[in-house]
Formats: sequence, structure tokens, C-alpha cells
Amino acid sequence: MREQENDNSAGLIKEACEALKKSAPPPVASALMPIQKTIQHFATLLANVLHLEVEVVDNQLLRIAGTGPYGQGFGQVPASNTVLLREVLEKGQEVVIFDSRQNSLCLECTQRESCRERGFVGVPVMYQERCLGVISLVAVNIEQLRHLREHTRMFIEYIRHISSLLAANLSVFPRKESAIDPLLQSLAQCVDQAVIVCDRQGKIVLINVRAQMLLGAHADLRLEKLRVVGVPARERTYQVQVGNQRWRITGQVRETEEGTVLAFSDARSEQRDGPGAEAAPVIKSLIGDSSAMRKLKRLIARIASSPSSVMILGESGTGKEVVARAVHRLSERHDKAFVAINCAAIPENLLESELFGYAKGAFTGAAPGGKRGLIQIAHGGTLFLDEIGDMPSGLQARLLRAIESREVMPIGASVPVPVDIRIISATHQNLENHIRDGSFREDLYYRLNVIPLWLPPLRERDGDIELLLKHFLTLHAGRVGRLQPGVSPQALRMLRGHRWPGNVRELSNLVEYLINIVPEGEIIDSALLPPVFHSSWLSEPPPVMAQPVQETRCESTEKARLKSVEKTLIEEALMRTRNKKQVADELGIGVATLYRKIKKYGLAG
Repeated sequence: MREQENDNSAGLIKEACEALKKSAPPPVASALMPIQKTIQHFATLLANVLHLEVEVVDNQLLRIAGTGPYGQGFGQVPASNTVLLREVLEKGQEVVIFDSRQNSLCLECTQRESCRERGFVGVPVMYQERCLGVISLVAVNIEQLRHLREHTRMFIEYIRHISSLLAANLSVFPRKESAIDPLLQSLAQCVDQAVIVCDRQGKIVLINVRAQMLLGAHADLRLEKLRVVGVPARERTYQVQVGNQRWRITGQVRETEEGTVLAFSDARSEQRDGPGAEAAPVIKSLIGDSSAMRKLKRLIARIASSPSSVMILGESGTGKEVVARAVHRLSERHDKAFVAINCAAIPENLLESELFGYAKGAFTGAAPGGKRGLIQIAHGGTLFLDEIGDMPSGLQARLLRAIESREVMPIGASVPVPVDIRIISATHQNLENHIRDGSFREDLYYRLNVIPLWLPPLRERDGDIELLLKHFLTLHAGRVGRLQPGVSPQALRMLRGHRWPGNVRELSNLVEYLINIVPEGEIIDSALLPPVFHSSWLSEPPPVMAQPVQETRCESTEKARLKSVEKTLIEEALMRTRNKKQVADELGIGVATLYRKIKKYGLAG
């Protein structure tokens, strides 16, 4: 009887299990697997940019993409190390681990002792309150762990932004092969490096905006390997050919089954300016590859070893001191002092003692032991006299004598001091006009202007905006300690169209400002640019036409958007200052126009 009851119980349990199977909801289909190739491309790109390993799984723990030790077994549940991935899926929240072998979450893992993961950051891919999968960043060595620790918050925000973009695009793009490129293109625009993706035949299938910024090119590139250089092992130099122009780019490359992904932050043109022209030398401090800058670099390389005086001419903010330092570094004096002095920044009564120094007891209040002048300090090296046009006429004669005699007479001294210096001067003024009005000595001018170097304004350096923009984004993001943001195509167009009256200095200041105000994980959009870049939108409206024109819905919406931007710009300017003239100048409009617009938008003036 007992055996019959057991048989009946077993039958009931079996039937109950079958019923449960029938009533249970079917497994949710993977939303990520249909675009696996796209996600794998992006995982490879992400690993290059963040210098970490990447693993992507779906909501069934099937590995969708990965790099390094996670770059295989796609479409399968990983054989080990799934505890943390399950935690992210179940909670739908980020998980951060820096002590993988000791952390409480890892205690139940059977591979804990042999685990290679030093650090883990997992971010869920959420869409309509449903977790579609996990994007994880993994540190597998001490260097990567340190990198992950230092930038955890930025990485989480960054991956969170990427995952939301990925989830949103899943509902837009159809599940077919032709939809891969648009989705990958959208993802590639979010990273802060230039990106080129090639298929197995070497054909470019994707190039993001940043790569176009550096190369000034479109998707008709041909990528070919040039040579492998230096360390680390993944650093390589490639050659990119655009028509007849070639570029040498240095970055990180990953080979996949589908092709090649290249992420880079620097591109150097190998184009010559004409038949038989020599290639421009590499001067890292001089950012730019326009024709004018290539000519300047070649000239600097030729004259650097000469002892002759150099005069750098150019508008304010063009980087004249950068050029002076480049000349010094390329000269035989590179291991000696480079002494810079701004003749316009030091009061006239102090400039003489600063330049020539003074002897012991030369005047009341003098240092007990006297003081060496800057000319003496520059002995054996280079003296850079910036804004030489503002040097007082009384000192010009003493400087001329020092140049001709190769010696200086400190104030109060009776014996001259021999000096060996090379003088580089700079000015944004027209010294020939100063010579005519008698404020600058003609003989000194010809002594200083032995080798003139003309530094072009930024508006005449075609194509250099993108290179300088990248340089300053990297520089200021590193200083502030933020992840380098991208730049939207519209913002880039506005930067290219700007006249840059403040030249390179203005661009550097603008980028530093943008780095501080752009939300982390976002890109620099045109709305973040200062009002001067929107001045064309704030100009006076054209005269009203006799016959009104019927507006389309699109035109009406665009006008409403521009009015909203205009109102916001004026409000922000009024918050910074109540000086109407200053606000009008900042916005690039007249004071009367400003008052009219304040009244139009009902703003508190």
C-alpha cells in the first residue's frame, strides 16, 4: 500500500511539475543577440578607450561580446565568474567590486581562489523598467585596477549613458544586418577618441565625427598598416590614405573576427606642400598641420641652430612664446636657461633693474648682495622679450649696446659683465609705424629682426581648429580630472565658423570653460557655447515682406526653438551682470536691441 502511495505521490509531483512548466512564462528573448556583431565592435572600441577589459551579457547570462579573456564563447553562458553578473541582473543596479577574493558577494563563487578579476564595475542595460543585460568593465591586473579605482564614478556615468543609448536604439533599429552600422555609428559618437572600423577586407565601414575632425575626411578612407612602434604592445602606427593625402596615426588597434577597430587621438599629415618640398618636422608643442604651420615648422627647424636674433610677429593669443620655446628646444642652447620677460607687464621703473640687474648698494632698498639681471641669468641660453614694442625708449639704447658688445652693465656697477645670449623677441604691433613716430629705435629693430617668423592667426590656419580642440580637450580634462567629452557636429561647425579674435588663447580658454560646465557623460553641444557663438541668431530681423509667406510646421518649430535659445542667452547674460552695455557687447547686439528684446520676452531688466 505504501509503495502504491509513493507511486501516486510521484505521479502527482510529476503532473504538478508539468503544469508549472506550462503555466510559467517563456524565457524572454534576448534583445541584444540580434545585434551581437555591433555590440562586439563597440566592446572592442570601449576597451581601447578606457584601457580595461569589457564583457557584455544579456538577461539570460549569454555572453554577447567581450575582450581579452572574455573574447570567446559568444552565445553561451560563461563557465565561471557569473556571480557578480547575476547580482546586477537581479537588482537592476550597478555593482562595484575592488576586492574580488574577499568581498561577501564573491564568497559563494567556486572559482574565487583562481579568479583573475581584480576589479569589477557592472552597469545594467535598462529599458522600460526591464533589464536587458549587463555591460561590465573588468580589471585583470594591478594597473587596470588602479585605473578603475581612480575613475569609478566617471566610468559608471559613462557606461550608464552608453547603456541607455543602446537600449533606446534597440527599439528604433530593426533586427536586421543593415541596421548594425547606424547603431554602431550612434555608439561610436559617444566615445572621446577618433574611431575607424574596417571590415576583414580593410574597407572602412565606420568613421566617427572625431576621426573626421582629425583627418578632415569622409568614409572613403583606405586603412593600411605602416609599421609597429614601441611599447605598449597594442600601440601601433598606421597609415591612412585619403586620395593623394596620407596621414600617420598612432593609437590602439584590436583585431576581431569581423575586422579591425582603431581608436586614436593623434593624426599627422605626411602631405608635402609642393614638388620637392621637405616634410614638416615633428614639433610636439606646435599643434597644427595647416599649410602655414607646416611652413613655419620647416623654417624653425632650419634657423634653430643659428645664433642670430629672431623676431616673432603675430596677433595676440597666437602662441608666440610657444614658438620661442620651440626654437630654444631645437637649438644647441636647449640645455641652458630660457628666460622670458613681458616688457608690457613690468613697470618702467622696475624693468631696467630686472633686465640688467644692479650692484651692491646701488640704491636705497637694494638687496645687500646686489641682483643679477635676467640677461645675466640667460647667459648661455635664450632671452625671450615678449611685447618688445612696449619697451621704454630709454632702455632700448641699453639693450642695443648689450646686443652689440655682448656685455651688460648692472646699475651702479663699474665693470661690465660679459654675456652670451640669443635674443628672441615678439610683438603684435607694427614696429615700422613706431619707428616712424619715433617711439622705437630703427637700429634696435634691425638688430632684433634678423630672422622674422610670422605666426598666422587661427582663422587662417585651415583645419587646425580640430587638432587644437582635441589637444585642449585632453589637456584641460586631465587638469580638471574629468572624462574627456565629445563634441557635437553642430558645435564643431560653429567653432569652425568663428573668427577667433583671441586666436589660440581664446580657444584654450573656451575649452577649459566647457570642460567645467558640460555634464559628465554628455557631449559638448552648441547650446553650451557662449553667447558670442550665437550672435547670428540675435541679429536684427529682416524687413517684413509685403506678402506674408506661409510657414511650414518645421520652420515654425525652428523659429520657436531659436527664440527660446535667444531668451535663455539673454537671461544668463543678465544674471552675470546688470550692465546693459556689457551684456549687449557680450551678445554681439546693440543696446537698443537689447532693451527691445528684454521687453519682448518680459525679462527683468
